[in-house]
Amino acid sequence: MQDILEELERRRRRARLGGGERRIAAQHARGKLTARERIELLLDPGSFEEVDMFVEHRCTDFGMADQRIPGDGVVTGQGTINGRPVFVFSQDFTVFGGSLSEAHAEKICKIMDRAMRVGAPVIGLNDSGGARIQEGVASLAGYAEVFQRNVLASGVVPQISVVMGPCAGGAVYSPAMTDFIFMVRDTSYMFVTGPDVVRTVTNEVVTHEELGGADTHTRRSGVADLAFDNDVQALHEVRRFFDFLPLNNREEPPVRPTFDDPFREEPSLDTLVPADPSKPYDMMEVILKVVDEGDFFELQKDYAKNIIIGFGRIEGRTVGIVANQPMVLAGCLDIASSVKAARFVRFCDCFNIPIVTFVDVPGFLPGTAQEHGGIIKHGAKLLFAYAEATVPKVTVITRKAYGGAYDVMSSKHLRGDVNYAWPTAEIAVMGPKGAVEIIFRDEKDDPEKIARREREYRERFANPFVAARRGFVDDIVMPHGTRRRIVQSLRWLRRKRVDNPWKKHSNIPL
Repeated sequence: MQDILEELERRRRRARLGGGERRIAAQHARGKLTARERIELLLDPGSFEEVDMFVEHRCTDFGMADQRIPGDGVVTGQGTINGRPVFVFSQDFTVFGGSLSEAHAEKICKIMDRAMRVGAPVIGLNDSGGARIQEGVASLAGYAEVFQRNVLASGVVPQISVVMGPCAGGAVYSPAMTDFIFMVRDTSYMFVTGPDVVRTVTNEVVTHEELGGADTHTRRSGVADLAFDNDVQALHEVRRFFDFLPLNNREEPPVRPTFDDPFREEPSLDTLVPADPSKPYDMMEVILKVVDEGDFFELQKDYAKNIIIGFGRIEGRTVGIVANQPMVLAGCLDIASSVKAARFVRFCDCFNIPIVTFVDVPGFLPGTAQEHGGIIKHGAKLLFAYAEATVPKVTVITRKAYGGAYDVMSSKHLRGDVNYAWPTAEIAVMGPKGAVEIIFRDEKDDPEKIARREREYRERFANPFVAARRGFVDDIVMPHGTRRRIVQSLRWLRRKRVDNPWKKHSNIPL
Protein backbone atom coordinates (compact mmCIF):
# COMPACT_ATOMS: atom_id res chain seq x y z
CA MET A 1 0.00 0.00 0.00
CA GLN A 2 2.81 2.40 0.87
CA ASP A 3 4.33 1.84 -2.55
CA ILE A 4 1.06 2.71 -4.23
CA LEU A 5 0.68 5.89 -2.18
CA GLU A 6 4.22 6.97 -2.97
CA GLU A 7 3.64 6.30 -6.67
CA LEU A 8 0.39 8.30 -6.51
CA GLU A 9 2.14 11.27 -4.95
CA ARG A 10 4.96 11.06 -7.49
CA ARG A 11 2.46 11.11 -10.35
CA ARG A 12 0.58 14.04 -8.79
CA ARG A 13 3.81 16.03 -8.50
CA ARG A 14 4.56 15.25 -12.13
CA ALA A 15 1.12 16.42 -13.25
CA ARG A 16 1.28 19.62 -11.19
CA LEU A 17 4.63 20.48 -12.78
CA GLY A 18 3.02 20.67 -16.23
CA GLY A 19 5.63 21.30 -18.90
CA GLY A 20 8.45 21.59 -16.37
CA GLU A 21 10.34 24.31 -14.53
CA ARG A 22 11.93 25.77 -17.66
CA ARG A 23 8.62 26.30 -19.42
CA ILE A 24 6.98 27.62 -16.26
CA ALA A 25 9.80 30.18 -16.00
CA ALA A 26 9.21 31.14 -19.64
CA GLN A 27 5.49 31.61 -18.90
CA HIS A 28 6.30 33.90 -15.98
CA ALA A 29 8.81 35.81 -18.13
CA ARG A 30 5.95 36.70 -20.49
CA GLY A 31 4.05 38.20 -17.57
CA LYS A 32 1.62 35.28 -17.48
CA LEU A 33 0.58 32.95 -14.67
CA THR A 34 0.46 29.20 -15.08
CA ALA A 35 -2.81 27.32 -15.50
CA ARG A 36 -2.85 26.21 -11.88
CA GLU A 37 -1.86 29.60 -10.50
CA ARG A 38 -4.79 31.12 -12.36
CA ILE A 39 -7.22 28.65 -10.84
CA GLU A 40 -5.84 29.34 -7.36
CA LEU A 41 -6.50 33.07 -7.79
CA LEU A 42 -9.94 32.60 -9.35
CA LEU A 43 -11.44 30.14 -6.86
CA ASP A 44 -11.88 30.22 -3.11
CA PRO A 45 -8.78 28.89 -1.29
CA GLY A 46 -8.85 25.12 -0.97
CA SER A 47 -12.10 24.70 -2.91
CA PHE A 48 -10.73 23.33 -6.19
CA GLU A 49 -11.30 19.65 -6.89
CA GLU A 50 -9.39 18.55 -9.96
CA VAL A 51 -10.77 16.08 -12.48
CA ASP A 52 -8.76 13.92 -14.91
CA MET A 53 -5.32 14.88 -13.59
CA PHE A 54 -3.75 11.75 -15.09
CA VAL A 55 -5.33 11.83 -18.56
CA GLU A 56 -2.80 11.60 -21.41
CA HIS A 57 -3.11 11.88 -25.18
CA ARG A 58 -3.39 8.77 -27.31
CA CYS A 59 -1.42 9.95 -30.34
CA THR A 60 1.48 7.81 -31.57
CA ASP A 61 2.39 9.71 -34.77
CA PHE A 62 5.34 12.09 -35.24
CA GLY A 63 7.13 10.91 -32.11
CA MET A 64 4.23 11.78 -29.80
CA ALA A 65 4.30 8.33 -28.19
CA ASP A 66 7.42 9.40 -26.33
CA GLN A 67 5.94 12.76 -25.23
CA ARG A 68 3.22 12.19 -22.70
CA ILE A 69 2.50 14.64 -19.90
CA PRO A 70 -0.27 13.96 -17.36
CA GLY A 71 -3.21 16.32 -17.80
CA ASP A 72 -2.46 16.84 -21.50
CA GLY A 73 -2.37 20.61 -21.44
CA VAL A 74 -5.55 21.51 -19.57
CA VAL A 75 -6.48 21.57 -15.88
CA THR A 76 -10.17 20.87 -15.23
CA GLY A 77 -12.43 20.62 -12.21
CA GLN A 78 -14.89 22.37 -9.95
CA GLY A 79 -14.69 24.73 -7.01
CA THR A 80 -16.40 27.77 -5.55
CA ILE A 81 -16.28 31.56 -5.91
CA ASN A 82 -17.48 33.25 -2.74
CA GLY A 83 -19.04 29.94 -1.74
CA ARG A 84 -21.01 29.44 -4.97
CA PRO A 85 -20.21 26.46 -7.24
CA VAL A 86 -18.47 26.84 -10.59
CA PHE A 87 -16.77 24.58 -13.12
CA VAL A 88 -13.41 25.62 -14.57
CA PHE A 89 -10.97 24.60 -17.25
CA SER A 90 -7.58 26.26 -17.56
CA GLN A 91 -5.39 25.57 -20.57
CA ASP A 92 -1.71 25.01 -19.78
CA PHE A 93 0.56 26.71 -22.31
CA THR A 94 3.60 24.96 -20.81
CA VAL A 95 2.32 21.60 -22.12
CA PHE A 96 2.44 21.36 -25.93
CA GLY A 97 1.66 25.08 -26.08
CA GLY A 98 -1.78 24.39 -24.61
CA SER A 99 -2.76 22.83 -27.94
CA LEU A 100 -6.03 20.91 -28.05
CA SER A 101 -5.92 17.17 -28.56
CA GLU A 102 -8.75 14.66 -28.54
CA ALA A 103 -8.08 13.87 -24.85
CA HIS A 104 -7.74 17.58 -24.00
CA ALA A 105 -11.17 18.24 -25.56
CA GLU A 106 -12.73 15.28 -23.74
CA LYS A 107 -11.65 16.77 -20.41
CA ILE A 108 -13.30 20.10 -21.24
CA CYS A 109 -16.47 18.40 -22.48
CA LYS A 110 -16.71 16.35 -19.30
CA ILE A 111 -16.88 19.36 -17.00
CA MET A 112 -19.26 21.19 -19.36
CA ASP A 113 -21.58 18.19 -19.26
CA ARG A 114 -21.36 18.15 -15.45
CA ALA A 115 -22.07 21.88 -15.30
CA MET A 116 -25.29 21.44 -17.29
CA ARG A 117 -26.38 18.48 -15.19
CA VAL A 118 -25.97 20.25 -11.85
CA GLY A 119 -26.74 23.80 -13.02
CA ALA A 120 -23.53 25.74 -12.39
CA PRO A 121 -21.60 28.24 -14.57
CA VAL A 122 -18.52 27.36 -16.62
CA ILE A 123 -15.42 29.57 -16.75
CA GLY A 124 -12.79 28.82 -19.39
CA LEU A 125 -9.26 30.21 -19.03
CA ASN A 126 -7.96 30.11 -22.61
CA ASP A 127 -4.24 30.00 -23.39
CA SER A 128 -3.67 27.71 -26.35
CA GLY A 129 -1.74 27.46 -29.58
CA GLY A 130 -4.77 25.88 -31.26
CA ALA A 131 -5.41 22.39 -32.60
CA ARG A 132 -2.62 19.86 -32.05
CA ILE A 133 -1.32 19.34 -35.57
CA GLN A 134 0.07 15.86 -34.84
CA GLU A 135 -3.46 14.55 -34.20
CA GLY A 136 -4.95 15.91 -37.40
CA VAL A 137 -8.71 15.52 -37.74
CA ALA A 138 -9.03 14.07 -34.22
CA SER A 139 -8.16 17.47 -32.73
CA LEU A 140 -10.63 19.19 -35.08
CA ALA A 141 -13.30 16.74 -33.94
CA GLY A 142 -12.40 17.66 -30.37
CA TYR A 143 -13.06 21.33 -31.08
CA ALA A 144 -16.43 20.49 -32.61
CA GLU A 145 -17.38 18.50 -29.51
CA VAL A 146 -16.59 21.55 -27.36
CA PHE A 147 -18.58 23.82 -29.72
CA GLN A 148 -21.58 21.52 -29.40
CA ARG A 149 -21.43 21.82 -25.60
CA ASN A 150 -21.22 25.60 -25.88
CA VAL A 151 -24.44 25.61 -27.88
CA LEU A 152 -26.26 23.19 -25.58
CA ALA A 153 -25.17 25.13 -22.49
CA SER A 154 -26.21 28.47 -23.96
CA GLY A 155 -29.11 29.85 -21.96
CA VAL A 156 -28.83 26.99 -19.47
CA VAL A 157 -25.77 28.02 -17.44
CA PRO A 158 -23.69 31.20 -17.77
CA GLN A 159 -20.48 30.69 -19.75
CA ILE A 160 -17.51 33.01 -19.29
CA SER A 161 -14.32 32.98 -21.36
CA VAL A 162 -11.12 34.61 -20.14
CA VAL A 163 -8.60 34.78 -22.97
CA MET A 164 -5.19 34.95 -21.29
CA GLY A 165 -2.91 34.02 -24.15
CA PRO A 166 -3.18 33.04 -27.83
CA CYS A 167 -6.54 31.92 -29.17
CA ALA A 168 -6.44 31.44 -32.93
CA GLY A 169 -8.10 29.60 -35.79
CA GLY A 170 -11.03 27.36 -34.87
CA ALA A 171 -10.27 27.88 -31.19
CA VAL A 172 -11.86 31.35 -31.26
CA TYR A 173 -15.33 30.00 -31.91
CA SER A 174 -15.74 28.46 -28.49
CA PRO A 175 -15.23 31.79 -26.65
CA ALA A 176 -17.38 33.50 -29.31
CA MET A 177 -20.34 31.33 -28.33
CA THR A 178 -19.98 31.96 -24.62
CA ASP A 179 -21.85 34.75 -22.89
CA PHE A 180 -18.92 37.00 -21.96
CA ILE A 181 -15.32 37.32 -23.11
CA PHE A 182 -12.58 39.02 -21.09
CA MET A 183 -9.04 39.55 -22.34
CA VAL A 184 -5.62 40.56 -21.00
CA ARG A 185 -3.74 43.40 -22.66
CA ASP A 186 -0.42 42.64 -24.40
CA THR A 187 -0.53 38.89 -23.69
CA SER A 188 -3.81 37.70 -25.25
CA TYR A 189 -5.14 37.79 -28.78
CA MET A 190 -7.91 36.25 -30.88
CA PHE A 191 -8.11 35.88 -34.65
CA VAL A 192 -9.30 33.36 -37.23
CA THR A 193 -6.19 33.73 -39.40
CA GLY A 194 -2.87 35.02 -38.11
CA PRO A 195 -0.68 37.87 -39.38
CA ASP A 196 1.42 35.60 -41.62
CA VAL A 197 -1.62 34.26 -43.47
CA VAL A 198 -3.09 37.76 -43.74
CA ARG A 199 0.17 39.03 -45.26
CA THR A 200 0.30 36.14 -47.74
CA VAL A 201 -3.32 36.44 -48.87
CA THR A 202 -3.98 40.19 -48.73
CA ASN A 203 -0.49 41.72 -48.56
CA GLU A 204 -1.48 43.49 -45.35
CA VAL A 205 1.28 43.81 -42.78
CA VAL A 206 -0.21 43.68 -39.31
CA THR A 207 0.97 42.66 -35.84
CA HIS A 208 -0.71 40.13 -33.55
CA GLU A 209 -1.88 42.97 -31.32
CA GLU A 210 -3.29 45.07 -34.17
CA LEU A 211 -5.04 42.10 -35.71
CA GLY A 212 -6.62 40.56 -32.63
CA GLY A 213 -5.31 42.06 -29.41
CA ALA A 214 -7.38 43.02 -26.38
CA ASP A 215 -7.73 46.68 -27.39
CA THR A 216 -8.74 45.73 -30.92
CA HIS A 217 -11.54 43.47 -29.72
CA THR A 218 -12.81 45.76 -26.95
CA ARG A 219 -12.72 48.99 -28.99
CA ARG A 220 -13.16 48.10 -32.66
CA SER A 221 -14.74 44.68 -33.19
CA GLY A 222 -16.81 44.38 -30.02
CA VAL A 223 -15.89 40.68 -29.79
CA ALA A 224 -14.62 41.02 -26.21
CA ASP A 225 -16.40 42.67 -23.30
CA LEU A 226 -13.49 44.00 -21.24
CA ALA A 227 -9.70 44.09 -21.25
CA PHE A 228 -7.51 44.00 -18.14
CA ASP A 229 -3.88 44.91 -17.56
CA ASN A 230 -2.67 41.53 -16.27
CA ASP A 231 -3.76 38.06 -15.19
CA VAL A 232 -4.22 39.01 -11.54
CA GLN A 233 -6.55 41.94 -12.29
CA ALA A 234 -8.51 39.88 -14.80
CA LEU A 235 -9.16 37.04 -12.34
CA HIS A 236 -10.04 39.46 -9.53
CA GLU A 237 -12.62 41.19 -11.73
CA VAL A 238 -14.07 37.87 -12.91
CA ARG A 239 -14.67 36.97 -9.25
CA ARG A 240 -16.49 40.27 -8.78
CA PHE A 241 -18.47 39.79 -11.99
CA PHE A 242 -19.46 36.23 -11.05
CA ASP A 243 -21.33 37.55 -8.00
CA PHE A 244 -23.88 39.28 -10.25
CA LEU A 245 -24.90 36.10 -12.08
CA PRO A 246 -27.38 33.37 -11.16
CA LEU A 247 -26.06 29.81 -11.28
CA ASN A 248 -28.43 28.68 -14.02
CA ASN A 249 -31.63 29.51 -15.90
CA ARG A 250 -33.91 28.07 -13.20
CA GLU A 251 -32.61 30.21 -10.36
CA GLU A 252 -33.17 33.82 -9.43
CA PRO A 253 -30.24 36.24 -9.43
CA PRO A 254 -28.20 36.25 -6.21
CA VAL A 255 -29.12 38.59 -3.36
CA ARG A 256 -26.40 40.51 -1.56
CA PRO A 257 -26.86 42.34 1.76
CA THR A 258 -26.75 46.12 1.31
CA PHE A 259 -26.76 49.10 3.63
CA ASP A 260 -28.17 51.39 0.92
CA ASP A 261 -31.62 52.81 1.74
CA PRO A 262 -34.05 51.58 -0.96
CA PHE A 263 -35.96 54.87 -0.70
CA ARG A 264 -32.87 57.07 -0.86
CA GLU A 265 -33.47 60.26 -2.83
CA GLU A 266 -30.97 62.01 -5.10
CA PRO A 267 -31.79 65.75 -5.35
CA SER A 268 -28.90 66.31 -7.77
CA LEU A 269 -30.78 64.40 -10.46
CA ASP A 270 -33.41 67.15 -10.57
CA THR A 271 -30.90 69.47 -12.22
CA LEU A 272 -28.95 66.94 -14.27
CA VAL A 273 -30.78 67.36 -17.58
CA PRO A 274 -29.86 70.72 -19.21
CA ALA A 275 -32.60 73.15 -20.15
CA ASP A 276 -31.17 73.27 -23.68
CA PRO A 277 -32.27 70.00 -25.33
CA SER A 278 -29.19 70.04 -27.57
CA LYS A 279 -26.75 69.92 -24.64
CA PRO A 280 -25.47 66.53 -23.44
CA TYR A 281 -25.19 65.14 -19.92
CA ASP A 282 -23.64 61.98 -18.54
CA MET A 283 -26.16 59.13 -18.21
CA MET A 284 -23.64 57.23 -16.12
CA GLU A 285 -24.37 59.67 -13.31
CA VAL A 286 -28.01 58.57 -13.31
CA ILE A 287 -27.03 54.90 -13.15
CA LEU A 288 -24.50 55.30 -10.33
CA LYS A 289 -26.96 57.32 -8.23
CA VAL A 290 -29.79 54.82 -8.67
CA VAL A 291 -28.04 51.46 -8.07
CA ASP A 292 -27.03 50.17 -4.65
CA GLU A 293 -23.89 51.82 -3.26
CA GLY A 294 -22.91 53.19 -6.67
CA ASP A 295 -21.69 49.71 -7.64
CA PHE A 296 -22.06 49.16 -11.39
CA PHE A 297 -20.19 46.59 -13.49
CA GLU A 298 -20.11 48.05 -16.98
CA LEU A 299 -19.56 45.78 -19.98
CA GLN A 300 -18.13 46.74 -23.38
CA LYS A 301 -17.43 50.22 -22.05
CA ASP A 302 -14.96 51.01 -24.87
CA TYR A 303 -17.22 49.85 -27.70
CA ALA A 304 -20.38 51.57 -29.02
CA LYS A 305 -20.18 54.15 -26.25
CA ASN A 306 -23.51 55.68 -27.25
CA ILE A 307 -25.17 52.95 -25.22
CA ILE A 308 -24.30 51.67 -21.75
CA ILE A 309 -24.85 48.09 -20.58
CA GLY A 310 -23.92 46.33 -17.37
CA PHE A 311 -25.02 44.93 -14.04
CA GLY A 312 -25.96 46.71 -10.84
CA ARG A 313 -28.08 45.87 -7.82
CA ILE A 314 -31.36 47.22 -6.52
CA GLU A 315 -32.18 46.18 -2.93
CA GLY A 316 -29.28 43.75 -3.18
CA ARG A 317 -30.71 41.96 -6.23
CA THR A 318 -28.98 41.92 -9.60
CA VAL A 319 -30.50 44.00 -12.40
CA GLY A 320 -29.33 44.46 -15.97
CA ILE A 321 -29.09 48.08 -17.03
CA VAL A 322 -29.34 49.46 -20.57
CA ALA A 323 -29.02 53.22 -21.09
CA ASN A 324 -28.56 55.62 -23.97
CA GLN A 325 -25.52 57.87 -23.49
CA PRO A 326 -26.20 61.48 -24.67
CA MET A 327 -22.48 62.23 -24.39
CA VAL A 328 -21.77 60.10 -27.51
CA LEU A 329 -23.59 60.61 -30.82
CA ALA A 330 -26.32 62.35 -28.78
CA GLY A 331 -27.42 58.86 -27.66
CA CYS A 332 -28.52 57.79 -31.17
CA LEU A 333 -28.89 54.09 -31.85
CA ASP A 334 -26.59 52.74 -34.55
CA ILE A 335 -25.58 49.29 -35.76
CA ALA A 336 -22.95 48.65 -33.09
CA SER A 337 -25.03 49.89 -30.14
CA SER A 338 -28.12 47.96 -31.27
CA VAL A 339 -26.24 44.65 -31.45
CA LYS A 340 -24.39 45.35 -28.19
CA ALA A 341 -27.59 46.02 -26.26
CA ALA A 342 -29.62 43.26 -27.93
CA ARG A 343 -27.23 40.50 -26.88
CA PHE A 344 -27.16 41.85 -23.33
CA VAL A 345 -30.97 42.00 -23.12
CA ARG A 346 -31.20 38.42 -24.33
CA PHE A 347 -28.68 37.26 -21.72
CA CYS A 348 -30.70 38.92 -18.95
CA ASP A 349 -33.88 37.30 -20.23
CA CYS A 350 -32.19 33.86 -20.34
CA PHE A 351 -31.18 34.08 -16.71
CA ASN A 352 -34.14 35.80 -15.02
CA ILE A 353 -32.39 39.15 -14.52
CA PRO A 354 -34.77 42.17 -14.50
CA ILE A 355 -33.93 44.91 -17.01
CA VAL A 356 -33.91 48.62 -16.14
CA THR A 357 -33.71 50.92 -19.17
CA PHE A 358 -32.84 54.62 -19.12
CA VAL A 359 -33.92 56.34 -22.33
CA ASP A 360 -32.61 59.47 -24.00
CA VAL A 361 -32.63 58.66 -27.69
CA PRO A 362 -33.25 61.09 -30.56
CA GLY A 363 -33.54 58.27 -33.09
CA PHE A 364 -31.43 55.98 -35.24
CA LEU A 365 -28.19 57.37 -36.60
CA PRO A 366 -28.77 58.57 -40.20
CA GLY A 367 -26.39 58.16 -43.13
CA THR A 368 -25.44 55.91 -46.00
CA ALA A 369 -22.86 54.04 -43.91
CA GLN A 370 -25.56 52.93 -41.49
CA GLU A 371 -28.15 52.11 -44.14
CA HIS A 372 -25.70 50.19 -46.31
CA GLY A 373 -24.39 48.43 -43.22
CA GLY A 374 -27.86 47.07 -42.48
CA ILE A 375 -29.16 49.32 -39.68
CA ILE A 376 -32.67 48.10 -40.48
CA LYS A 377 -31.87 44.49 -39.63
CA HIS A 378 -29.40 45.29 -36.83
CA GLY A 379 -31.76 47.77 -35.19
CA ALA A 380 -34.46 45.12 -35.36
CA LYS A 381 -32.29 42.87 -33.18
CA LEU A 382 -32.70 45.22 -30.23
CA LEU A 383 -36.41 45.57 -30.88
CA PHE A 384 -36.74 41.79 -31.09
CA ALA A 385 -34.77 41.25 -27.89
CA TYR A 386 -36.92 43.62 -25.83
CA ALA A 387 -40.17 42.33 -27.32
CA GLU A 388 -39.24 38.70 -26.65
CA ALA A 389 -38.02 39.28 -23.08
CA THR A 390 -40.38 38.09 -20.34
CA VAL A 391 -38.36 39.24 -17.31
CA PRO A 392 -39.47 42.35 -15.39
CA LYS A 393 -38.82 45.47 -17.48
CA VAL A 394 -38.76 48.96 -15.97
CA THR A 395 -38.15 51.95 -18.23
CA VAL A 396 -37.33 55.56 -17.34
CA ILE A 397 -37.40 58.21 -20.08
CA THR A 398 -35.14 61.02 -18.93
CA ARG A 399 -35.31 63.27 -21.99
CA LYS A 400 -35.73 62.48 -25.69
CA ALA A 401 -37.62 59.44 -26.95
CA TYR A 402 -38.21 60.05 -30.62
CA GLY A 403 -39.52 57.98 -33.49
CA GLY A 404 -38.92 54.27 -33.87
CA ALA A 405 -36.14 54.47 -31.30
CA TYR A 406 -38.79 55.31 -28.67
CA ASP A 407 -40.58 52.06 -29.54
CA VAL A 408 -37.37 50.00 -29.49
CA MET A 409 -36.14 51.12 -26.07
CA SER A 410 -38.40 48.92 -23.94
CA SER A 411 -41.56 50.92 -24.60
CA LYS A 412 -44.96 49.98 -23.20
CA HIS A 413 -45.80 48.59 -26.65
CA LEU A 414 -43.03 45.98 -26.33
CA ARG A 415 -44.51 44.74 -23.04
CA GLY A 416 -42.63 47.15 -20.82
CA ASP A 417 -44.07 46.47 -17.36
CA VAL A 418 -43.53 49.90 -15.83
CA ASN A 419 -42.69 52.98 -17.89
CA TYR A 420 -41.83 56.24 -16.17
CA ALA A 421 -40.93 59.62 -17.59
CA TRP A 422 -39.15 62.56 -16.02
CA PRO A 423 -40.80 65.98 -16.46
CA THR A 424 -37.99 66.75 -18.94
CA ALA A 425 -39.08 63.90 -21.24
CA GLU A 426 -39.94 64.63 -24.86
CA ILE A 427 -41.89 61.80 -26.49
CA ALA A 428 -42.74 62.37 -30.14
CA VAL A 429 -42.26 61.15 -33.69
CA MET A 430 -39.31 63.50 -34.09
CA GLY A 431 -37.80 66.70 -32.70
CA PRO A 432 -39.70 69.99 -33.01
CA LYS A 433 -37.40 71.44 -35.66
CA GLY A 434 -37.61 68.46 -38.03
CA ALA A 435 -41.33 68.04 -37.47
CA VAL A 436 -42.15 71.69 -38.22
CA GLU A 437 -39.99 71.72 -41.35
CA ILE A 438 -42.06 68.81 -42.71
CA ILE A 439 -45.52 69.83 -41.50
CA PHE A 440 -45.14 73.51 -42.38
CA ARG A 441 -42.75 73.26 -45.31
CA ASP A 442 -44.65 76.09 -47.07
CA GLU A 443 -43.59 78.45 -44.26
CA LYS A 444 -39.90 77.48 -44.15
CA ASP A 445 -38.82 80.80 -45.68
CA ASP A 446 -40.35 82.75 -42.77
CA PRO A 447 -38.06 82.32 -39.71
CA GLU A 448 -40.55 83.96 -37.33
CA LYS A 449 -43.38 81.63 -38.31
CA ILE A 450 -41.13 78.59 -38.13
CA ALA A 451 -39.90 79.61 -34.65
CA ARG A 452 -43.51 80.05 -33.49
CA ARG A 453 -44.48 76.68 -34.96
CA GLU A 454 -41.56 75.06 -33.15
CA ARG A 455 -42.72 76.51 -29.84
CA GLU A 456 -46.24 75.30 -30.51
CA TYR A 457 -45.03 71.81 -31.40
CA ARG A 458 -42.80 71.64 -28.32
CA GLU A 459 -45.63 72.75 -26.03
CA ARG A 460 -48.03 70.27 -27.57
CA PHE A 461 -45.90 67.17 -28.23
CA ALA A 462 -42.37 67.55 -26.82
CA ASN A 463 -43.38 66.61 -23.29
CA PRO A 464 -44.50 63.46 -21.48
CA PHE A 465 -48.16 64.41 -21.08
CA VAL A 466 -49.51 63.18 -24.40
CA ALA A 467 -48.00 59.73 -23.81
CA ALA A 468 -49.23 59.77 -20.20
CA ARG A 469 -52.80 60.53 -21.34
CA ARG A 470 -52.70 57.46 -23.57
CA GLY A 471 -51.31 55.25 -20.79
CA PHE A 472 -48.03 54.73 -22.66
CA VAL A 473 -46.26 56.21 -19.64
CA ASP A 474 -47.44 54.98 -16.24
CA ASP A 475 -46.39 58.06 -14.32
CA ILE A 476 -44.34 61.23 -14.56
CA VAL A 477 -41.86 61.11 -11.71
CA MET A 478 -39.44 63.56 -10.20
CA PRO A 479 -35.84 62.57 -10.96
CA HIS A 480 -34.83 62.59 -7.29
CA GLY A 481 -37.35 59.83 -6.57
CA THR A 482 -36.29 57.54 -9.43
CA ARG A 483 -34.59 54.96 -7.22
CA ARG A 484 -37.60 54.66 -4.94
CA ARG A 485 -40.00 54.15 -7.85
CA ILE A 486 -37.75 51.51 -9.45
CA VAL A 487 -37.49 49.69 -6.11
CA GLN A 488 -41.25 49.63 -5.70
CA SER A 489 -41.80 48.44 -9.26
CA LEU A 490 -39.28 45.61 -9.00
CA ARG A 491 -40.82 44.48 -5.71
CA TRP A 492 -44.22 43.73 -7.17
CA LEU A 493 -42.75 42.46 -10.43
CA ARG A 494 -40.94 39.62 -8.62
CA ARG A 495 -44.08 37.54 -9.03
CA LYS A 496 -44.41 38.32 -12.75
CA ARG A 497 -45.28 35.35 -14.96
CA VAL A 498 -45.44 35.71 -18.75
CA ASP A 499 -45.13 32.97 -21.35
CA ASN A 500 -44.41 33.42 -25.03
CA PRO A 501 -46.28 31.24 -27.56
CA TRP A 502 -44.78 27.75 -27.88
CA LYS A 503 -42.09 27.50 -30.53
CA LYS A 504 -38.93 25.53 -31.17
CA HIS A 505 -37.01 28.82 -31.11
CA SER A 506 -37.34 32.34 -32.46
CA ASN A 507 -35.81 33.42 -35.74
CA ILE A 508 -34.14 36.64 -34.62
CA PRO A 509 -32.98 38.86 -37.52
CA LEU A 510 -29.27 37.99 -37.56
